[in-house]
Amino acid sequence: MERVLNLITSLDRGGAETMIMNYYRHIDRNKVQFDFLVNREQTGAYEAEIQSLGGHIYRMGPMYPGQFGKYKKDFRNFLREHPEYRIIHSHLEERSYFPLRIAKEEGVPVRIAHAHNAYRGFNAKTIFRDYFRHRLPPYPTHKFACSDEAAIWLYGKDALHHNEVSMIHNAIDGKLYAFSPMTRDDMRNQLGLGDALVLGNIGRLVEQKNQTLLIDVFAAVRQRHPNTKLLILGEGPLEQHLKAHATAKGVKDDVIFTGSVPNVPDYLQAMDVFLLPSLFEGLPVSLIEAQAAGLPSFASDSITRSSDISEDVQFLPLQRGAEFWAETILNHTPTSRHIPQDMLSRHHYDIVSEAKKLQDFYLEAVKHD
Repeated sequence: MERVLNLITSLDRGGAETMIMNYYRHIDRNKVQFDFLVNREQTGAYEAEIQSLGGHIYRMGPMYPGQFGKYKKDFRNFLREHPEYRIIHSHLEERSYFPLRIAKEEGVPVRIAHAHNAYRGFNAKTIFRDYFRHRLPPYPTHKFACSDEAAIWLYGKDALHHNEVSMIHNAIDGKLYAFSPMTRDDMRNQLGLGDALVLGNIGRLVEQKNQTLLIDVFAAVRQRHPNTKLLILGEGPLEQHLKAHATAKGVKDDVIFTGSVPNVPDYLQAMDVFLLPSLFEGLPVSLIEAQAAGLPSFASDSITRSSDISEDVQFLPLQRGAEFWAETILNHTPTSRHIPQDMLSRHHYDIVSEAKKLQDFYLEAVKHD
């Protein structure tokens, strides 16, 4: 059995973490086992499940600028204490530079960098991100990405155009998302939604996900269609800000913050429309999940068009504002919630087949070392 060491910041229910768990549940764990090295002391939502599946979880200090030297020393010591790891799969974006450089120096043969995001705009982190992503290329033996945009951001256009990047799709188990009228009724009763038009969103409560605009759009929809509710699935540092914004817009009683939930497919059944006004994404697994649940979806035009696998996603400009989004949503003609059986597999988002491909890749990579 080959053990793969996954490097990731935390093990909560974020997009990258959910993608990794989908693969982990479906690989043959008699052949490939996942272990995790995280940079947070807090126990993540997925940790109990990982341990039940036979995975090991290790902890190391955070990768903050003032802590880089300590991290490098600690990671080098970790590798020397754990020579069993021949495959390191880093989900740390540009920060993969640190562990993969050390892993190369320590002789780890298979070193994977994985791009999950396509960052846009400029903030205090941009300078650090640009510095480290331009120094990353010599150290991974393999480059993964969830989309062309994410690949270009982390590795550059030349790497993509020269076929140096493998696409690892944010695949899901379609059976969990198939439309169920019974589940829909149960969830809507539990949540007190009645016969309301229900808009929904999934994501961390952080600036990237742009949920302030989401609430603005909801308020504009509700002005035109009063019997409307908004479900926001996720947790994060902006929760209190978003609740205050909902209060200021006069819609707080109709916005339901669920926090982090383990049964996302059930909540998708309760929704009528899915919204994703993110400032940037790599390829959002939540948008794939929404389409698998048969939901008409509206996403910002900063999101890659390759995420539209149902041909029922509308990409809207953020600069057009909440009123434009509201009008577009309400003018949409509902379609059947039942999707073609082969939709996920045709677009390489069926987790059973995609997990087998990743499992085989790991085993071949070490075989050819």
